[in-house]
Amino acid sequence: MRAQALALLGFVTLTACGAAPSGNVDIVAATAYCEQRARAAMGPTGGVTVGFNNRSGPSAEVELGLNTDFLRGRDPMQVYDECVRRRTGFAPYRPPAL
Repeated sequence: MRAQALALLGFVTLTACGAAPSGNVDIVAATAYCEQRARAAMGPTGGVTVGFNNRSGPSAEVELGLNTDFLRGRDPMQVYDECVRRRTGFAPYRPPAL
């Protein structure tokens, strides 16, 4: 009977540990990452590069990025909140700098 109780206690402990984030979570790094995801949810990202080379002549490059959160119309604040909670296990300690 005692062995079964110890086995049950071990199972509950392992289950609880599996639900929590593993290792040390750097809240500052998690916040920075989640702010970047929230910014991407605000709209398309990208850039344009224009140049000229004396060997090959003019050149141009266009880069466009679309985030799935933006395409689904998700609120950037909600994206930030869910991301921080998922990465750290806690609510955000400050609002995002968008």
